[in-house]
Amino acid sequence: MATKRKPATTLSETEFWKILGKLNWKKSGDDDAVMAPAIKALSQKSEREIEAFYDLFTEKLHALDTREHCRHSYAGERDPDDGDVYISADDFLYLRCCALLNGKKYYDTALKNPAKMPTNLEFEALLYLAPKAWELKTGTDFEYFTRLSFESFTNKAGWKKNSKTRAGSATGKNVPSGNRRPS
Repeated sequence: MATKRKPATTLSETEFWKILGKLNWKKSGDDDAVMAPAIKALSQKSEREIEAFYDLFTEKLHALDTREHCRHSYAGERDPDDGDVYISADDFLYLRCCALLNGKKYYDTALKNPAKMPTNLEFEALLYLAPKAWELKTGTDFEYFTRLSFESFTNKAGWKKNSKTRAGSATGKNVPSGNRRPS
């Protein structure tokens, strides 16, 4: 049974970024090899610290899940206000992961200034850092749910309508809920 609780401990922001800083980019092209040092470092933490890492990870991705961050991520390609333009929820999530893997300074800059968001990048593997660390530590599946979701289009405050927002074929009921952005 999956647990949904606040971890009994916290993990400092410094430690969070330190773990992400262990990604081995010399192994670029092999996501498992890139991730291995960070997975190992996180697996050496307590179970509650792994959960706390996942909470921070989710909160940071959730904070980037906004209409403006999406607009700048797809500048000149897709307009998140145009309901007839399809935007992949997965693609936008994997792109937001890139803002995290570039470190605290980059993340903080992109969070404050959506125009600094990465474009044409993805790193889905980052989503599995905590689950793989948990499995390495415990030998069991990671069954922990956070209070927020990192899934695209779930940050209601970040996807408030504006005067240019309009519904369309890519935002209607025929679009699966996981890919339906607010309109």
